[in-house]
Amino acid sequence: MTGLPIASITSVYQEGIVDAGKQPELFALLAFLVTFAFIRTSTHLIRRGVRWWPGNLQVKGTHIHHLVWGILLLIVFGYLGVVLEPASPWQEVLAILFGVGAALTLDEFALWLNLRDVYWSHEGRRSIDAVIVAAILGALVLLGFRVWVDLADDVRLAARVVVATIGFFGLGMALVNALKDKPVWVLVSLVLPIVGLIGALRLARPNSLWARLYSAKRRQRAEERYGPPSDRSRSALKADAHERQEPDQLGGDWTHQRDRDRHQEHAGSDERAGGGEGSGGAPVGGAH
Repeated sequence: MTGLPIASITSVYQEGIVDAGKQPELFALLAFLVTFAFIRTSTHLIRRGVRWWPGNLQVKGTHIHHLVWGILLLIVFGYLGVVLEPASPWQEVLAILFGVGAALTLDEFALWLNLRDVYWSHEGRRSIDAVIVAAILGALVLLGFRVWVDLADDVRLAARVVVATIGFFGLGMALVNALKDKPVWVLVSLVLPIVGLIGALRLARPNSLWARLYSAKRRQRAEERYGPPSDRSRSALKADAHERQEPDQLGGDWTHQRDRDRHQEHAGSDERAGGGEGSGGAPVGGAH
């Protein structure tokens, strides 16, 4: 039973990757993903001050970002790949080094977008979004949808049920991420539903429809993660919070407001009455 799926995957790889000459693209994508995972782990270890892990590279007090090494790798090995047009296995070697350079560069996408170091701020999350988009596009170019169709046909009904279940699961995760105002994660959910579950489980953006169901404490956590919502969204959230107040509290507020209005009306009536009596009294400078 297990031999059939393995043989099917092997045949799909042979036909869709090897025979199609897409091994360099595959190696570049794998190198891209592995390098991104490694560099993110490295930066977290450096930030936590782990002693056994080497720190940041500095030259005469200047911190050299890994973005610099990524750009150099892209320039050098991208140029060599165009000029030399090497055969296998050197073509795959250049593809791997190109993937490493792309990962190092896009991991600091927010830096060359904002022209300042925002790696650990909420603006720095744009780097992760850029890596996710690049990985998805690379996978689509490499595999396309033909691989999944062929695989489902080969493993018969069981695999078709699994693929359909994953597809519906991906649509569900895409809907949740859309309600949480996460457009990048919507795309991820449609292509990689299991990965899209990460975005669905994390906090919603403060200006999303999903955040309107949050308590004040949870909404504060969302604002700390993503930044405060816009003025329009903030007013909508306040309106929702006001509507969720208890009926007794709303009734008490209305009663107090009504009593204050009545008190002001009585005070105005007394002032008008006093003024009328003063003006209608004995004339000034009379016969006395």
